[in-house]
Amino acid sequence: MFHKFLLGLFLVCGMFLSATMSYAEETYDWTAVLALAEKGDAEAQFAMGSAYYQGAGVQQDYKKAFEWFSKAAEQNNANAQFLLGVMYEEGEGVEQDYKKTFEWFTKVAEQDDPNGYFGLGSLYLNGFGVPVDYQKALELYRKAAEKNSAEAQYNLGMMYEEGTGVEKDMQKAFEWYSKAAAQEDLDALFALGAMDYAGNGVSQDYKKALEYFTKSAEQGHVTAQYNLGVMYEEGQGTRQNYTAAKEWYGKSCDGGDQTGCDNYAELNKQGY
Repeated sequence: MFHKFLLGLFLVCGMFLSATMSYAEETYDWTAVLALAEKGDAEAQFAMGSAYYQGAGVQQDYKKAFEWFSKAAEQNNANAQFLLGVMYEEGEGVEQDYKKTFEWFTKVAEQDDPNGYFGLGSLYLNGFGVPVDYQKALELYRKAAEKNSAEAQYNLGMMYEEGTGVEKDMQKAFEWYSKAAAQEDLDALFALGAMDYAGNGVSQDYKKALEYFTKSAEQGHVTAQYNLGVMYEEGQGTRQNYTAAKEWYGKSCDGGDQTGCDNYAELNKQGY
């Protein structure tokens, strides 16, 4: 049985730090970073907050992360302001408060930063602290997407594919997914693969689907891993290969996909 990933509306939490930890990751003299932070250097304060948020080089501590982000945010550091918004949204190190989330994301957007537009768009899309407003979400995502936010480009693709707040338009969905996929966004790569597999808005093309699913799966997309298992087991877009199918089922199983676990066990029982 082939899984099609439910292209749901994902939250802002957790998508940002991987792209903003370079300062902390490249700075190994934590004593020097701390000294700079204590002297009021906003980048160092953000680095300390990021380290405590992720537990990178120090023990994870959301409260300390919140303290350092607050210091940097007071100096108008957009990255710190965005992370404060995320922490208020998730209730990490502080009581959950969507109003505060909205306020911090607004400050980021006022600096014409795509993360601020993306964050506000997600609040309006999901109705977190504000009434659901698909038109505002679409407008804000578009602002972020035009500034090359892959996450916003992907979400615009979803909205056009599902007809959320806009007339369903598979061509526009394909265009926005393609922009995000060009930045190696794993969800966009998966979405393109799903379109090619099902022939949804495009001509059905198993080979292209296999290519997109592979790129997404290699980044850890669990459903793409499962789908590759199906395609190798069924010989769709490639020669039938039970060993490869078992390998991809195993990866999806490791990621929490129970059907992947079941299919792995079945192929294992058959001696593959």
